[in-house]
Amino acid sequence: MTIEIGQFAGEWEELLELLDMAFSAPWTDEQYESERRVWERERSIVASEDGQLVGHTGAFSHLMTVPGGQLPVAGVTMVGVRATHRRRGILRDLMRRQLTDIHEAGREPLAALTASEPVIYPRFGYGLASDHQAIVVPKESRTLRPVAGIDDVRIRYVDVHENLARCAELRNRLALERPGVFQHDERWQEYAISATVTSNIANASKVRCVVAERDGELTGFAHYRTKRAEKGYVDVQRVHAADVASHAALWRYLLEPDLLSETRCAMLASDDPILDLLLDPRAPGPITRDGLWIRPVDVRRALAERTYARDIDVVLDVVDDFLPWNAGRWHLAGGPDGASCESVSRDADLTLDVRDLGAVYLGRPSLVRLGRAGLVAEHTPGALAATAEAFSTSRLPFLDTAF
Repeated sequence: MTIEIGQFAGEWEELLELLDMAFSAPWTDEQYESERRVWERERSIVASEDGQLVGHTGAFSHLMTVPGGQLPVAGVTMVGVRATHRRRGILRDLMRRQLTDIHEAGREPLAALTASEPVIYPRFGYGLASDHQAIVVPKESRTLRPVAGIDDVRIRYVDVHENLARCAELRNRLALERPGVFQHDERWQEYAISATVTSNIANASKVRCVVAERDGELTGFAHYRTKRAEKGYVDVQRVHAADVASHAALWRYLLEPDLLSETRCAMLASDDPILDLLLDPRAPGPITRDGLWIRPVDVRRALAERTYARDIDVVLDVVDDFLPWNAGRWHLAGGPDGASCESVSRDADLTLDVRDLGAVYLGRPSLVRLGRAGLVAEHTPGALAATAEAFSTSRLPFLDTAF
């Protein structure tokens, strides 16, 4: 039978059986309903054989922070192929159709995803652009170093739904300072506090919220659950704060649970202050996890529509075997105030694969590291170090909402 690739025209319920089979996940109706509310039907692409759905990929329309501003980004999601149809090139065809559609639409110069199986996506040009830490802090190791102003911050328990818009406004404002974070509209505000396919709700309470305030002004908030499994613990979903005193005050609350033995957070920015504020630096036992994977769909626009930490004037020879319009030499010139990027024929200063360009696009260190691994070729002495410095950012990229 012939495999047909095309836009999905059916209903959400028609996808559920395929997703269940592809992910082998016992998700609840509540979790699926959360996914349905953010699903964008017009961005679903399916593979079918003789009328049966055998593969799917979708996308969310995100507005994501990049160095120097924000860009529309296609958040690739729900990628799966039936086990009966693997090793037949279906995933490759779905990826090519999706990325081609994104490019032809002309709105989003980048695609992004989180990977259930990270070895799959580099072959389609995705590079690992952010990571995060999973931490577990025992209750006996909760002591923080002194933080000026922490006792001036009031921590108050509030209803998570009644305060959702207020907290989201603060979170979206802070998101402008962190590459890799996308804006939460009303759909994503609800998604962030719901049971989703990316959350483990076993033995868990509902999402709870505490806010940090100073003189009545909101300066931070935390979403968390409590769990009673093999041992009881606080499961931190997110902490956002406008200053370090509020950040420390929120964490002090989260680290001091009654009747619970430890505090866990599965997605903590790799440069989060709490990692330095704990008196015992071994206490959290951080484990690095992969986060956001970035795929330049339009290299010219992607490079031109971010800023750079220092002046840059370099020709990059980009290798892209999957999207041929990206392959070639690109002259990137700019700095902290903006940049331009144009196709040229002159000799290149650096040669790199598009996946490695995606890996450093948001400021994750670093081109020099990739060069030491033999993944970036330097043709002009000094170009690698200078370009790496220009791509760097003061804050590490971080995805705070899995999708």
